[in-house]
Amino acid sequence: MARNDDSTVLHDAGLIDLDTTPQTSGRRIGQAQNFSVEWIDSTQPHTASSAHELLLLLPGAGAHIEYEGGRADAPGRSLCIIPAGTCTIALDAPGPGILIASSRTDLAQQDYLNAVEHDPRIVASTPAFRRVRNAGALRVIAIDDIIPPPDKKRLKMLQTDTLSINWVEYDGPRDRTQLSPHSHARFEQGSLAIEGKFVHHLRTPWGSDATRWRDDVHLQADPRTLLVIPVNLVHTTEGVGPGYHLLIDVFSPPRRDFIANNWVCNSADYDDPAAGA
Repeated sequence: MARNDDSTVLHDAGLIDLDTTPQTSGRRIGQAQNFSVEWIDSTQPHTASSAHELLLLLPGAGAHIEYEGGRADAPGRSLCIIPAGTCTIALDAPGPGILIASSRTDLAQQDYLNAVEHDPRIVASTPAFRRVRNAGALRVIAIDDIIPPPDKKRLKMLQTDTLSINWVEYDGPRDRTQLSPHSHARFEQGSLAIEGKFVHHLRTPWGSDATRWRDDVHLQADPRTLLVIPVNLVHTTEGVGPGYHLLIDVFSPPRRDFIANNWVCNSADYDDPAAGA
């Protein structure tokens, strides 16, 4: 039998419906081992606490944010890096607002829509990157000011001290001849569908034991769904059908390979604690 730290251990991908409201907190929040994603619809003030920076996505409406160092207004189509501590968010109009965190000190396990099975292969979110520019300040970044990498026009990448995301948007279906199946050996990926319909294509690699082989999965995903992709599962996501598609890929810790390629728009704001180690 395979050990839990064996690379052959199989974990299923989990699709979380963020339209589902838990009975305890009324929050729509799903989690992976190293991060959580909360969907906010209401204009009522919404409070959150974290030991690390929070990332607020505002794909439509703007928001007013109060945090321990002050307050700020952010327009729609922006990203907000909120300093560690407690903050209150009030959307200007019904959502969505999406709040991503590597830790939520204000929530208990029953507040989440799903449980998490610990996987020792996943590298920890900490030690956190150190903010070296305007440390302790809230930063608002307009989506349309982020320049994508020359060879990855659909992707806009950003980090916090413990997270990184890819903002992926395009009109119409994705080119089926240009999909990108891949896997990750040391971290999970979250794929959050915000606008448009998607198919997540998932493949479990074969080992020598054919009794453990699995069929490929082609998982339909509507808006307001979060797919948590485990270690070593081959995956690629295809936007299908007409219209606008917006998908957010979530990682924790930040993607050091993307940072090394100069793809992350604000990576100069942070020092990597592992640099030179």
